[in-house]
Amino acid sequence: MSVRDGRVERYAELLLDTCLGVERGWQVMVWSTPWARPLLEEVMKQLAERGAYPLLRLTFSGGHWREHRAWLRHAPLEVISEPAMIEVHTRHQCDAWLGVQAPENTRDGADIPAERTRALAKAYGKAYRDVRSRPDYVDTPAVMCWYPTPALAQDAGMTVAAFADFLYGSCLIDWKGMHERISRHAQLLDEAEEVWIVGDETDLRLSVAGRHAGVDAGTGNMPGGEFFVCPVETSAEGTIAFTEFPAMLGGREIRGIRLRFSEGRVVDASADSEEHYLIETLDTDEGARRIGELGIGCNPGIDRYMRNVYFDEKMNGTIHLALGDGEFLGGANVSAIHWDIVKDLRFGGRIELDGKVVQENGSWVA
Repeated sequence: MSVRDGRVERYAELLLDTCLGVERGWQVMVWSTPWARPLLEEVMKQLAERGAYPLLRLTFSGGHWREHRAWLRHAPLEVISEPAMIEVHTRHQCDAWLGVQAPENTRDGADIPAERTRALAKAYGKAYRDVRSRPDYVDTPAVMCWYPTPALAQDAGMTVAAFADFLYGSCLIDWKGMHERISRHAQLLDEAEEVWIVGDETDLRLSVAGRHAGVDAGTGNMPGGEFFVCPVETSAEGTIAFTEFPAMLGGREIRGIRLRFSEGRVVDASADSEEHYLIETLDTDEGARRIGELGIGCNPGIDRYMRNVYFDEKMNGTIHLALGDGEFLGGANVSAIHWDIVKDLRFGGRIELDGKVVQENGSWVA
């Protein structure tokens, strides 16, 4: 008989109360895989105790809630290119959405042609934008989290027990205190007009004039621990090299990404591996070559690279750029992709706001 981990109960409470604020009578969509059964059972129990209704959706091969890998591999491209409208309706008519990533194999899907994943992203991206444009649209509380599986532990170079300790150590923390701390840094960004990022092979300027910084500290992804802004779409000038960590996308590992921007657009791109896939992704649509997000990691519980961008982008002393869509962050760039790529500034990097150094070697000096 397995030993019950009391942290699972606390984790479920965090997700349902702090992240989503579930109330009596709510219909809550819950997506995951069978590998997360202990957490899913606890979530079902706690939803029952709160008088809420679970809408449980399971997939067997990871990916996003709509990306059933077997279907995506074999469905005709013209079918993939059209969304299942009942999925779109359910996603936006439910009262809250909880996604629990618990993959059996983190490389599952690496064999699926890029044109298929792009077609799926475009189909649902357009459908969701259409829904958001309605006058009666109400934003649904949502959170995406992780459950420790052998695949995730293996990617991170850990045992499952060590990965679970790391996961819960970065999630079961004082989110109110973290929100207050991160908000002070975010205010500096709100008051600035230009961001200058300097580091190894990196000299990049972005305008954030008129843009508002958001804070993720227990109300978005879990783990949270970042603040972010959508830069002015035409402002990026210079170069950035993501040479410290591989970037992960679609089950692929892309190493040594180097990008050059002019007038906000990627005009030159290379990679040490999977360069063809990088270029294909940049050519997804017109918006894929522009920056949809600049994020700055602030979670002290995440101090090492995990081969998982949802953790890595929160790492203290890092920044990340998301290529593609920034509309949901208050920007104007529209794209089927939103691809976060992490840059380490802890060893010789700095961030300047309007010519003033605010972070150096990963430590805040302002």
